[in-house]
Amino acid sequence: MSDEQAASPAPETARQLRILTSGVDRIVPEDEFVRKLDRAVATGTGLRVKLGIDPSSPDIHIGHGVPLRMLRRFQQLGHTAVLIIGDFTGQVGDPTGRSDTRRALTEDEVRENGRTYEAQAKRILLPERLEVVRNSEWLGALGTSGLLQLASRMTVARMLERDDFSKRYTSGKPISIVEFMYPLLQGHDSVVVRADVEIGGTDQLFNLLVGRDLQQRDGQEPQVALTLPLLEGLDGELKMSKSFGNYVGITDPPGEMYGKLMSVPDRLLGKYLRLATDLHPDDVEAIERSADTGGKAAADAKRRLAHEVTAIYHGEDAARDAAAHFDRIHVERDLPTEIPERDIPAEAIQDGAVPLARLIAVLGLATGTSDARRKIEGRGVRVDGDVVSDPKASFAAAALAGKVIQVGKRAFVKIRG
Repeated sequence: MSDEQAASPAPETARQLRILTSGVDRIVPEDEFVRKLDRAVATGTGLRVKLGIDPSSPDIHIGHGVPLRMLRRFQQLGHTAVLIIGDFTGQVGDPTGRSDTRRALTEDEVRENGRTYEAQAKRILLPERLEVVRNSEWLGALGTSGLLQLASRMTVARMLERDDFSKRYTSGKPISIVEFMYPLLQGHDSVVVRADVEIGGTDQLFNLLVGRDLQQRDGQEPQVALTLPLLEGLDGELKMSKSFGNYVGITDPPGEMYGKLMSVPDRLLGKYLRLATDLHPDDVEAIERSADTGGKAAADAKRRLAHEVTAIYHGEDAARDAAAHFDRIHVERDLPTEIPERDIPAEAIQDGAVPLARLIAVLGLATGTSDARRKIEGRGVRVDGDVVSDPKASFAAAALAGKVIQVGKRAFVKIRG
């Protein structure tokens, strides 16, 4: 294909480009991507699009869902998704973005997490045009000779081009040889599955380009690197992570998921709509323009986000029920229709009374007594609808019978009478 043809792709290619580039950070090299896509559309063969995920924890959140949703977009357009469960690389540990050496997971941890990851990823991906493989199938078979041959294809100087490695080297922090191997192992995955495109976060670009290098050395047409922005968490600042407590898990109950998404900062609304929903780019732009007018339009845009994401993971009916639940709590100032009931635990009783902070902590509505006191002082705790602001507040056990303890906007417990 000539440069002129690549600059003016066929109408169907142009349509797919519009969909596949929405929310994307970088495509390297972009002209190769256009040529590959144009050829795949013309021949009807489709692209082989790779995404590797290391099962580093038992569950995934909607931040993990960003590349998975991009992979689904490719599927919907007739391309093949190749999902690699990194049960081998997960034991090495991806050093990307680390300022120190990452703890390697055990084989048992990776195996168990891998089962969870695959099941949860399949809640996003289509069953058609999907290949799910584990990289232990080929990386485990390399042996010493194979690993040495792979290592010979990369220099230390090239590895130190990575920003995180360079910073650690300059500051005198250790970098293990195993960590140097990680980009090579990830790149070798691309050779094995013959990837046309590899998806990753913005922090993965170096690893994706190593895949290109190894494919070229192996005589393959090199893959295109497609990177996506990292999704900030509900705090609007840090990357979404369970360790930061700012995440929306894809297995969160519908009401909890919907409520969390209603707290997304306004400035991130467009980004969440692009990265976490199935909405067409044109629809996202229309919602953003409407939200910019403020008032009810902005609130409606937030509700649209919460509905779309909840419906993806739980279905339309559950999303509608979650919206009704949210309205009862936050709009009508009513209580949920179903509130868990608990007895007052014995450990919450002190000298015959029940200190509220202690009760909240024991019931699991706060991380500890100190956290419970902070929530009370912040006027985030209600007893039967009345705000309690005294962190030393204490009640007789009988006085709490039948009362509803509310902490924050979404946590409710009813004390059994």
